[in-house]
Amino acid sequence: MQITIDLPEALVQHFNSDRLAREVLEVLVVHAYQNKKITHAEVGRILGLPSRWTVDAFLKQKNADLHYDEADLECDRKTLRQLRHQ
Repeated sequence: MQITIDLPEALVQHFNSDRLAREVLEVLVVHAYQNKKITHAEVGRILGLPSRWTVDAFLKQKNADLHYDEADLECDRKTLRQLRHQ
């Protein structure tokens, strides 16, 4: 989908016009992730990031907290115990 928006010149002057579309996309993706509208994997797919580690680095750079709670930790612990017993 393509959207056209009018931006004030007072704002646009602070950005590189060649990267503005990408920067707007990144802001929207981070906002959607922080509001749990999209997943970690969707962040990577939308932005074309090659790995989960790259997504983690991108989100960290944008000061977006990773969605990881105690249930996730327990699931990871269970998986680790299973792998150790193989």
